[in-house]
Amino acid sequence: MKRKLILSGMFSLALANAFAFCGFYVAKADIKLFNKTSQVIVVRDGDHSTITMSSDFEGDSKDFAMVVPVPVVLKKDDIRISDRALFDKLDAYSAPRLVEYYDADPCPRYDYYNRDYDMVPASAGAADKVYENESVNSINYQVKVEAKYTVGEYDILILSAKESGGLERWLTDNGYKIPSGAKEVLDPYIKSNLKFFVVKVNLGEQKKLGTQTLRPIQLSFNSPKFMLPIRLGMANATAPQDMIVYAFSKTGRVELTNYRTVNAATGQHVPLFVKQKFGEFYRDLYNKAWKREGKSVAFLEYAWDVSGTQNVFCDPCVGPPPMFNDLKDAGVDWVSYNTYHASQEISGRTFFTRLHITYDRASFPQDLQFIETPNKENYQARYVLTNPPASDFSCSAANAYLVKLHNNRKTELDNLADLTGWDITKNASYITEYDKHIKKSATGSGKKQGSFFAFNENDNNTNFALMLLSVLTLSLIVFALTRKPASKNASKS
Repeated sequence: MKRKLILSGMFSLALANAFAFCGFYVAKADIKLFNKTSQVIVVRDGDHSTITMSSDFEGDSKDFAMVVPVPVVLKKDDIRISDRALFDKLDAYSAPRLVEYYDADPCPRYDYYNRDYDMVPASAGAADKVYENESVNSINYQVKVEAKYTVGEYDILILSAKESGGLERWLTDNGYKIPSGAKEVLDPYIKSNLKFFVVKVNLGEQKKLGTQTLRPIQLSFNSPKFMLPIRLGMANATAPQDMIVYAFSKTGRVELTNYRTVNAATGQHVPLFVKQKFGEFYRDLYNKAWKREGKSVAFLEYAWDVSGTQNVFCDPCVGPPPMFNDLKDAGVDWVSYNTYHASQEISGRTFFTRLHITYDRASFPQDLQFIETPNKENYQARYVLTNPPASDFSCSAANAYLVKLHNNRKTELDNLADLTGWDITKNASYITEYDKHIKKSATGSGKKQGSFFAFNENDNNTNFALMLLSVLTLSLIVFALTRKPASKNASKS
């Protein structure tokens, strides 16, 4: 079924600092996990905003329509076409991730040190165009075309309107496929004296350019308001929609002011079999948290200082961080090549925040209002696998490790159930998988496992203990043989 789309977007931003590399990257939870996911890059510098919008539109290009409330009449130079690869890079780099570690062997041998601990692979514009069929300043519509451009494969209008019903009819009569019921959503924007950035595809230009998919659109403007209008995007929605906001600013993280911003769960150790189903794991984790938090919430999934003077941008990194050209393409115009690579000046600081929002009319009746915070703390949603060593567990130190492994695996399963709501009863064998290596009481010896005398004849520590015991025993025998017996007189007295 062809989908009609109205995407709306306006202001937002942010980021935070750094710590050391620890684990190996295994997999990421990118936007492919969620249906109907739009992506927005927002760069904020004072009152200046640059917004780049990418949607998950599918279907015939002639059915595409986008209406974005904007505070001013944009000039043609304020509009440019971006590259979807930029979104792919930011998504992959900041997405929740799965990492893994390897436990040290409790019974090391020199040949073990040669083991290879390999990383496990992860599963500008044309000439202006005259719109012959569009009614301008019609008394019936009370709509005015403030500006019109063709940029790339898009025909763009900047409209102002006196009333929402007239704007709705104008858009419909001029071939814009907007959802029914848009009138009530448009009305608050008209009363706020906002303009409307209206887009449809120029099929001739698209064919000439040879573009198969619709490319992202970037807008730049000045406004003291720091918000993102999302209500137009819900006008024809039949289910909650997902939005990923990639925000860049000079100061710190961006958070919502009219809804809560909470950190996505992070740092939990989970069972090894999550590696094969990490996408399903994170989707269920996110959905459970979204419901638990009351749905009217934004989740922080990544925050970091990505300035050129930083050495670490994640722990671990999925790939290279946003580079100078990426930041420029996103609209981060306060960095220069020198400030990005060398300067410590505050004007060169760049903070990157990723927010994940799942919204519908019931949970998000208002547009998103943002604030830049001074919080520069690093953050990322990450989940941890721990691999047992390839060991024979033959030494005396093995038992303590195996008991700890048993308890850790129980905790991993408990974490899995708590995070996702999965039924873990069928995974009980995961806890006991290595219990077979735990040594029981020595048969017929009467000596309890775990005591000083529970020996393994092949263990160096055991051999040393046996030698020490032999020396002590021999010393006692020598002492007994050389001791002089007490005199008879002394015994009589």
